[in-house]
Amino acid sequence: MRSGDFPVLAAADKDTDYVPAKRLRTRTRGSLPVIPGGVDGGGEARRTVDVSVIVPMHNASGWLGDCLQGLLHQDFTGSMELSVYDDASTDDSRAIIESWRDRLEESGVAMVMSGHSSAHPRGVGFAKNRAVSQSCGSHLCFQDADDVMMPQRIRLQYEASLLHPNTLIGCCVRRDPEGSTERYTRWINSLTQAQLNTQVYTSHGPTVVMPTWFCSREWFETVGTFDEGGKGVPEDLLFFYQSLRRGGGVARVDQCLLVYRYHEQAATHSVLEETIWNLRVSFLQERVLSQWEAFTIWNAGKQGRRLYRCLSPANQKKVTAFCDVDANKIRKGFYTYEDSKEKPKPRVPVLHYRDASPPFIVCVKLDLTGGGLEENLNSLHLTEALDYCHFN
Repeated sequence: MRSGDFPVLAAADKDTDYVPAKRLRTRTRGSLPVIPGGVDGGGEARRTVDVSVIVPMHNASGWLGDCLQGLLHQDFTGSMELSVYDDASTDDSRAIIESWRDRLEESGVAMVMSGHSSAHPRGVGFAKNRAVSQSCGSHLCFQDADDVMMPQRIRLQYEASLLHPNTLIGCCVRRDPEGSTERYTRWINSLTQAQLNTQVYTSHGPTVVMPTWFCSREWFETVGTFDEGGKGVPEDLLFFYQSLRRGGGVARVDQCLLVYRYHEQAATHSVLEETIWNLRVSFLQERVLSQWEAFTIWNAGKQGRRLYRCLSPANQKKVTAFCDVDANKIRKGFYTYEDSKEKPKPRVPVLHYRDASPPFIVCVKLDLTGGGLEENLNSLHLTEALDYCHFN
């Protein structure tokens, strides 16, 4: 599957003023299949629609106007609903959502909203699961309350999902404020279709970011629900890894379909780097290192040594060498694992990268060496995922 398999809009379409599409109206009961567990405000079973837009919400009043305007302006002509779950908001978020009900329904977008008002939020995973369970779409479009959809988003991702049903479909994004998380945004938007699958172990997290996810309900239910551990749990990364374990695909519509906001209140800031690191190491060992008999860690510095120390004893024994370009590190000749209880303590050779043997786990950050890392890898004529795997 190539990125070119997905529809790409002409550049002229990006700045066009859109009139809301004429969508399929909400049908009368009995005209469509009833989805088990789908409930409306009165607790009655509801018929399926083509797409449910899933919005978890907590104190989002400052963002909701733009978010809902983006939904109202979608050019998708199938049937849609907005499913909102409020996770103990203390501002007027619920009232704002309710004030949009008539405008949405007049445009053919049904709405279902519920929530709780306990003293403490239950977390993003909990809210997403409740929004999904009360929805009735055959496809799910995940939308954060602080982000804004471009008018073509649902149409293009729905078309892609029909072609690739067991797949998490993402899209390119525009960061707001412009220039925030510049390297991360460039990575999101520039990965090739192959790299969407090979660079899943890097510190950036899922290769298609959660606010852009679109998938069939059937695939969501195959993967399972989001982790509900609450604050500090990377529910998106856990779901992403589980989707890959289930044999799911990863794909991206190569069009900017979302304004992806960056601000200090975002839930992602509550996740510790150590938590992400441990999950990545575990997944790397499960999916890659279990298949390799021996390998080299590319980086004899802090990050490479940290990875070595975090590996299982069995995988530590598979490390034949560290490699680097730093003459001082290479001159030392060995890295000694001083914390080991083995006697004598393990000593791992440190080599120049040209003298080391693949496969490599590359622990050098992408896009931070002026292209030096990338040039060195290219000079060895290696194949990503076969001869090397990016970890940082």
